[in-house]
Amino acid sequence: MTEDSQRNFRSVYYEKVGFRGVEEKKSLEILLKDDRLDIEKLCTFSQRFPLPSMYRALVWKVLLGILPPHHESHGHVMMYRKDQYCDVLHALKVIRFVSDATPQVDVYLRMYQLESGKLPRSPSFPLEAEDEVFLAIAKAMEEMVEDSVDCYWIIRCFVNQLNTKYRDSLPQLPKALEQYLNLEDSRLLSHLKSCSAVSRLPYDLWFKRCFAGCLPESSLQRQVVWDKVVSGSCKILVFVAVEILLTFKIKVMALNSAEKITKFLENIPQDSSDAIVSKAIDLWHKHCGTPVHSA
Repeated sequence: MTEDSQRNFRSVYYEKVGFRGVEEKKSLEILLKDDRLDIEKLCTFSQRFPLPSMYRALVWKVLLGILPPHHESHGHVMMYRKDQYCDVLHALKVIRFVSDATPQVDVYLRMYQLESGKLPRSPSFPLEAEDEVFLAIAKAMEEMVEDSVDCYWIIRCFVNQLNTKYRDSLPQLPKALEQYLNLEDSRLLSHLKSCSAVSRLPYDLWFKRCFAGCLPESSLQRQVVWDKVVSGSCKILVFVAVEILLTFKIKVMALNSAEKITKFLENIPQDSSDAIVSKAIDLWHKHCGTPVHSA
């Protein structure tokens, strides 16, 4: 067997057992060896392939602007990020907004509120809708990123990206979902319309929270969706939503009220998530072509 055929055999084998990224991992390692990381190429890679878990936090930190492109600055910059984290945490403890017993995701929320000038006058004040979104994303991120400093900065910058870069795009996603669902299954869309369910689908859960609390926290595939969001495409969220509807078409078609449909979609069976995301990425490729960093 020649070297090329051996490599092809290995690639096919790895794909069959769920490790599609053997060759891609080597390509990413080459990109990460550059003295100055190429943001454009990292975005394109993240759009085309799932990031290997061992490099995900590093790539996300670079793409979200937490770390600069220059390798030699990474240690110094992360020391600064850690100092800032510790200063903010200390300030919150001094004013008794958090303690050592405060759940970590609540600590992240209070830190974010303090840094963005939105800390309420009392920790007993009820949470705003945007705070609930932050907590949902933070709980999911906590499952992916072990280091608390890295985790806070990634959550902070991920949420900021949703609120700034995607501020105008996110409200357009429900209309895009309707458009693509019509192309994939017009009968299903007609049923949703006949039940007055289109306007009542769980868009906040799907698009504002990026499926945090919908797809399992431990789902590798949910991390793959977030790779695409971090690297420049919130449109992937539309195709995950479309695929959820297609996957549970029989169940949704059997429900005859918007309330029942929404309640079901907010609590979909967790064991289907990996297949849903894989098919959603195929749909994304089908309708949007080969993704690039600005897709």
